[in-house]
Formats: sequence, structure tokens, C-alpha cells
Amino acid sequence: MRGSVAAELLVARRRPSTWILLGTWTLLALVFAYAVPYVQYLNGSSRRPLDDVLPQHLVAQLMAGFPFFGGVFALQLGVLALGSEYGWGTLRTLLTQRPGRLSIFAAKMAGLALTLVPFVLVVDAAGALASYGIALREGAGVSWPSAWLLLRGLGAGWLILAAWAAFGVLLAALSRGTSLAIGIGILYSLVVEGLLSALASEVGLLDRLVQLFLRANGYSLVAALGVSPADTGDRGPGSFSGPFVSGGQALVVLSAYLVVLLAASGWLLQRRDVT
Repeated sequence: MRGSVAAELLVARRRPSTWILLGTWTLLALVFAYAVPYVQYLNGSSRRPLDDVLPQHLVAQLMAGFPFFGGVFALQLGVLALGSEYGWGTLRTLLTQRPGRLSIFAAKMAGLALTLVPFVLVVDAAGALASYGIALREGAGVSWPSAWLLLRGLGAGWLILAAWAAFGVLLAALSRGTSLAIGIGILYSLVVEGLLSALASEVGLLDRLVQLFLRANGYSLVAALGVSPADTGDRGPGSFSGPFVSGGQALVVLSAYLVVLLAASGWLLQRRDVT
């Protein structure tokens, strides 16, 4: 099993799309979390204080981008982890050379879980450097978040990305490919969750439904780490103004998404023909 996981992790690292997604996600996170707010502060076009982009608010400043923008990148990574095997026609070969479908699937998912770690660590490291640089330039005091808050932020970021990646894996298993799965995933995140979340404040019956969405629980989880609702409501296509749930409920729902989506994907791979 360890050899299979190592092999899958090596494949993911060698896949150019993984590095492209990681680089793009990191760049966008820095631009919207630090570059844009800091430029607005310098130009006097924003009411947000300088403190928002200083090291003490590192977790809150970065976490706001994970529930939607980071999630979309993770969804694509999840699609590629399984769907590319259908596109390349290599899944049948894997099944004839290795122990079994579920063993291969488990190795792939373990490799995917490890691949998501840099999508959290690299963004946090880049954000720390950016905030530290701004603090030095402005002559502001440097005060970092507590180790416990940093660990909670890293764990929350990984769980949010993992839930979205699991959704991508299921779409890949259903469509047996990548293009359609990515298209459906992005359409769902933008249209279904986006529009229904926006209408929830006007249609009371939608509140309970929206509270089960990936977006709602992701934003609720980061809100428990200090991200303000005002900040999540100004995120372009990823804007979210509620309804929020408790941090504990968000943790349970996202974990349930992860388990159920992966279980459904494994079941489909086990039961259906691979061609």
C-alpha cells in the first residue's frame, strides 16, 4: 500500500497540471488577499485598515479565499486524479497489474490527500512573506498568530480543499473523464451554490438547504477562525453573506462530505465497467 501511495504521489507531482493549479492558486490568493487590499490602502480608496494585511491577521486574511476559490482548484485536482486515468486509457492497465479496484482507489485518494498539503502550506508561507514584507515597508510591528490558530487554519484549509476534491473525484467517476466533470463542477459551484446562496436571504425556505452546501460550511468554518462576514460578502463570484452555521457543524458537515463522496466514488469504480 505504501508503495502504491508513493507511486501515485510521484505521478501527481510529475503532472504539469498539478503545478499549474498550485501556482495559479497561490498567485490569486496573494493578489486578492494582499496585493489588492494593500494597493487600495496606499491609494486611500479602501476603508480597510493596514492591520488587515499585517502578520497578526495572517489566518483570517488567507482563509477567506479557501471556501470557493481554493475549492474550485481542489475540485479540478480531484477530477484529474481519477478522470485522467479514463482519458489516457490507463485505468484498465492498472487494474490488470495491481491488487484490486478499491486498493488502487485508496492509493489514489491517499496520494491526492498528500498532494493537497502543499496547496495549503505554500499559500500560507507565501502569505506570511507578503504580510511580513508589508509590515517592514510600513514600519509596523510584527506579531504572528498563535501556533494553535495557525494549526487550526492549516487543518481547516486542508479539510475544505479535501471536500471539494472529493466532489471532483465523484464527478470524474460519474462522467469517466475530465472535461465534462470540470465543467459541471465549476457550473455547480458558480450557478447552483452561488445563486441559491444569494437568494437564501430573500427566500426563507432556502436557508436550511444552503446550510448544507460546501460553500456555506466552508465559509462558516473559516468564520470560526476570525474571517469576518463582511469580508466573505465581497469576494466576487465567491461572495457569501450567509446563512452561516456554527464552526462545529461546519466541521461535521465537511467531514461527512469527504467520507460520503469518496465512498460513492469508490463504489462506482468497483461496480461499473471502466471503459
